[in-house]
Amino acid sequence: MNTTENNKLILEFMGYPNIANDEDKRDYLEDCVKYHTSWDWLMPVVEKMNQTELWEEYNIGNLSILLVSSDIKATYEAVVEFIKEYNN
Repeated sequence: MNTTENNKLILEFMGYPNIANDEDKRDYLEDCVKYHTSWDWLMPVVEKMNQTELWEEYNIGNLSILLVSSDIKATYEAVVEFIKEYNN
């Protein structure tokens, strides 16, 4: 998956399926959605993840280590991995 697809996945997880699935919003997704570059965008996702039942299972594993990282790319990738598993 590329960044736009990953950001769509996060938007859906955060409760914005209309934006994520509207092809007319492609430019918005590429230019304005900043989960992959902004802690201000990404941390509310981590907070929502922390409220799920699946979090306990992941919190024990390597994912929790990535989520306390100061590297936004590693945290972003961990968030995407978590959401994929959550959706399964």
